[in-house]
Amino acid sequence: MFDPAVAVGFLHAGDLSAEQRAALEWCEAVAPFVETVSIPEIAAGTADLDRYDVCWWHRAAPLEDLGASTADAGPAVRSYAERGGGLLLSLRALSAVDALRIDPVVPDLTGVEESGEPTGYLAKSIYADDPPFAAFDDLRIHTCEPGHEVPYARYERVLPERGEMLAATVDGGMDRFHEPSLVSWAVGNGSVVGAGSALAFDGPVDGTCASNRSQLVGDLLALLAEGDHPGIHDPRSASGLTAMRERLAGDPLRPQYHLTPPANWLNDPNGIIEHDDRYHVFYQYNPAGPMHGTIHWGHAVSDDLVRWEDEPVALTPSPDGPDRDGCWSGCAVENDGTATVFYTGGRGPVQLPCRADAANPDLSRWNKDPNNPVIEQVPEGVVGSDHWEAEFRDHCIWFSDGLWHHLIGSGLADVGGAVFYYTSPDLREWEYVGPLLVGDGETGGMWECPELLELDERDLLHVSNYEDVIYFLGEFRENEFHADRRGLLDHGDLYAPQSLFGEERYLTWGWIPELRDERAQWDAGWSGTLSIPRELAVEDGQLRQRPAPELEALRRSHARHVGLDVEDGSRKLDVRGRAIELRARVQTDASEAGIGVFESPDGVERTRIGIEDGKLVVHREDSSLAASSVDPRELPIDDLERPLDLRVFLDDSVLEVFVNERRTLSTRVYPTRPDSDGLSVHAHGGSARFEELEIWTLGSAWNASERGPTSNQ
Repeated sequence: MFDPAVAVGFLHAGDLSAEQRAALEWCEAVAPFVETVSIPEIAAGTADLDRYDVCWWHRAAPLEDLGASTADAGPAVRSYAERGGGLLLSLRALSAVDALRIDPVVPDLTGVEESGEPTGYLAKSIYADDPPFAAFDDLRIHTCEPGHEVPYARYERVLPERGEMLAATVDGGMDRFHEPSLVSWAVGNGSVVGAGSALAFDGPVDGTCASNRSQLVGDLLALLAEGDHPGIHDPRSASGLTAMRERLAGDPLRPQYHLTPPANWLNDPNGIIEHDDRYHVFYQYNPAGPMHGTIHWGHAVSDDLVRWEDEPVALTPSPDGPDRDGCWSGCAVENDGTATVFYTGGRGPVQLPCRADAANPDLSRWNKDPNNPVIEQVPEGVVGSDHWEAEFRDHCIWFSDGLWHHLIGSGLADVGGAVFYYTSPDLREWEYVGPLLVGDGETGGMWECPELLELDERDLLHVSNYEDVIYFLGEFRENEFHADRRGLLDHGDLYAPQSLFGEERYLTWGWIPELRDERAQWDAGWSGTLSIPRELAVEDGQLRQRPAPELEALRRSHARHVGLDVEDGSRKLDVRGRAIELRARVQTDASEAGIGVFESPDGVERTRIGIEDGKLVVHREDSSLAASSVDPRELPIDDLERPLDLRVFLDDSVLEVFVNERRTLSTRVYPTRPDSDGLSVHAHGGSARFEELEIWTLGSAWNASERGPTSNQ
């Protein structure tokens, strides 16, 4: 565990508590050289920390008891780490990160807890094979026996500004994803780790928990003494994010050409903008892990809408700002050549609009407006919730007729969802005009992510109501939206879309969430993907949606069938793969006809895309042996012209279907077998004619290694 030459400095503030004495005795039993060092000595400059390869501060009592001595010791401790020293802060010592000048954001959850179950650390899967977790066979590492009152310090609503979360909390068989408690920092040439919970040395010395505790703490001390840094060195930089992406590249369920997070969590697309001939897509990102919360803005760029690269995390919550608890969804605009984003800042129960301006041409750094929030009051009657005093968020901004126009999603209590409308001459002073559109009670009580698009023939307003994306066709005039038609933008699992307006078209991305449980998402190490970009238009009074033609650059091998007939049976196709584009023109009189995808050779796993009873149905009851998300998804087609023109995009766990360029269905499936990569066509209760069937295998959109598609061509 320890090199014989390793020296440990055991930090304390004076009298040792029973818990500290037990930790010291354990350390003296396993480490070759241990000395005690007092915080007051460090503060006074009489302690030589360079005597030690690693220092460990294990504290059970609140830091307030120390007065100013911790802050006085801060410069010396920080300097020690910068010169290459290692530091472990456990239990309430983790709260000293600000005083010790490690991180300005301290844990927001401290206290004493007692559990009736064994507790411990829930390791992030991207670090499962790295120290300090490599010695364990499970991500769930129980380190503390039940029945003990144990002090703790954890991050919950906030995250460290400079650190990387290595693990959350496990309580018996319950994963507490939102309680990160193991954190690492790179400080100069040294490293710091905070282990804020589930480390009770004053208790049983035998058993699984005691063994795991000794293994984990011993490995951490040895790692820090060697000068190694656990986790990604700079997890918010482009290189750090790309390193995370490469660690997950071999996951067979991870999309290859869709825009995904490098690791951790992704939801709504944000701030989509074309700037200096590059496409920028920002997105809701949680660095803590693959779960919603502590939202930052992730950032990806592309020159061609096909190949994407990770950029540094763009927006991070400010500890003292109105966005302390999250930088929520927003949009981007360009004003006199400068890119500006508007986003929703959350602090406690309050969410209000905030602004940031690009600090450099590549949009990798942003300056938040010191006058945030830019709108301080919400309109009267706004609906509230258990989380927010007023549900008032998400932004759509454009310039016309000499004014900036601003839409914000909300709802009116006891009425329905609403979109509020503001104007400004300068993007700073906003005047409330009134509700742009208010729902009728059938479209949900709260509308998120509103967006107004001026298409050639009609105006389109879409909103997201927690379940669906509803669009309204009509006309924006006299400060209101006059709708005469509504429908669903997508009949599957797409949510919170946002668009990019170019010279001749709108390109829209949406979030396609996971449909597997939270445990599966944590174990995978990532969650969420964006849809492929699709073009929106209104033609002959109908909404049209088409895949962006740029995606054709992803095409690799190609197969084509003309006049393929199937009657009361199925026929396997001669292409295999899980990153596929398929186009079919289908005429059928069968009770069900369609296409099988993600199909194992024996048919045990498969997903059926069926045309039946005036509907297109994605059958998922056999999609996965893991039995995730087995309910079907369907869209109506009885009013569409025949033959049907289907375009299907498969990407490992993503399925997107376009029907006659009129309607779409996006969803997720999770095949478990590596040979579930077959394709077939079928007809039951009649015949089907595939007048034309084309299949392309598709390449990767990322620099991470590709999993090559297969073909029998």
